[in-house]
Amino acid sequence: MPGLLVLMGSGETSPTMVEIHRAAARTLRPGARAVLLDTPYAFQENSADISARACRYFGRSVGLDVEVAAGIAGADWVFSGPGSPTYALDRWAGSGVAGDLRARIRAREGVTVLASAAACTAGLATVPVYEIYKVGAEPHWRAGIDLLEPLGLQAVLIPHFDNAEGGTHDTRYCYLGERRLSRMERELPPGTAVLGIDEHTALVIDLETESVRVAGRGGLTVRRPGSQTILPTGARTDLAELRRLAEGATAGPLAPPPPAPEDAPVQVTLEETIHSCEEVFKAAVAEPDMVAAAQTVLDLEAELVKWAADTEEDAGGVDQARELMRRLIARLGELAATASRHSQSLGALVEPLLGLRAELRARGGYENADALRAAMLAGGIAVEDTPDGPRWTPIP
Repeated sequence: MPGLLVLMGSGETSPTMVEIHRAAARTLRPGARAVLLDTPYAFQENSADISARACRYFGRSVGLDVEVAAGIAGADWVFSGPGSPTYALDRWAGSGVAGDLRARIRAREGVTVLASAAACTAGLATVPVYEIYKVGAEPHWRAGIDLLEPLGLQAVLIPHFDNAEGGTHDTRYCYLGERRLSRMERELPPGTAVLGIDEHTALVIDLETESVRVAGRGGLTVRRPGSQTILPTGARTDLAELRRLAEGATAGPLAPPPPAPEDAPVQVTLEETIHSCEEVFKAAVAEPDMVAAAQTVLDLEAELVKWAADTEEDAGGVDQARELMRRLIARLGELAATASRHSQSLGALVEPLLGLRAELRARGGYENADALRAAMLAGGIAVEDTPDGPRWTPIP
């Protein structure tokens, strides 16, 4: 079996990480057994739904038939992701999974993909993020399962390293912020480094060749007291150099990243898509170009479908995108009200809106289609569905 360790900072079931998953899956033999460990989020009431969405993501986007299991014996590919690092630690220690994970890395066999909370457990110590950030416990460490020790790395791993959702307060470093991380670093055993993986980013380690690469949108930070080295996305090196950096050495020359194919899609986050759609919609309305405005709503709806499988706890961007879609639809209704007072421009507005509604219905987005119809009615346009298609009339 191939030997591969993939550690992700976040976005593990989002469109941004699909190519990384596919590259790992291509190393597997035909008929490989793929296992999802649901332990980090097993305490949640919606754990079955999270697992179902993750399995759909890996099946449809990656081409892996994944089973949810409590153990990993005989698995060629193992994945575990979001939730509580300490909840996972307690149960993996008691069930033997922690030992099985270490054995996989020590034997340098199988594809092991750990992300977010699960990745947080991979070092010699673990950030109890729930307890510190959400409950208010004093900053402290918990012993990790230390998958990095067989690779000669004395380090802790911190996902969500560049998180910025706190806005007015520092949520970098898996919601610790600089003040708490600096304090916690002083409590680590001498010589321990921090490996920080940015969101929507992966550290990919080939356990056979010992080659290392950083993939995704961000970078890998190797942090020691008083110094740090950042390996950007596309950086390629090896375990020997990573060990040197973790021991405090100055970075040597890194292999240049391979040139991206000209047709390689640019992966953007949902947050970036939301901002872009909002700006495009504003520009279209200002023209006015109702066809472009309607297309923007369709583009946003398509992105929502792509991101629906994201199992991350902090994937609140999906809700934000839904709120934006409702606002855009309401705005289209307001435009209908304005145009109804200027009948000469009414048809140019209504026809693109009817096309948008038809497309939403064709995609199964009946809730949004109904919202658009209600917005048009509020704007003075009544839409009636007939055997010959929708018919609209202005309301006096």
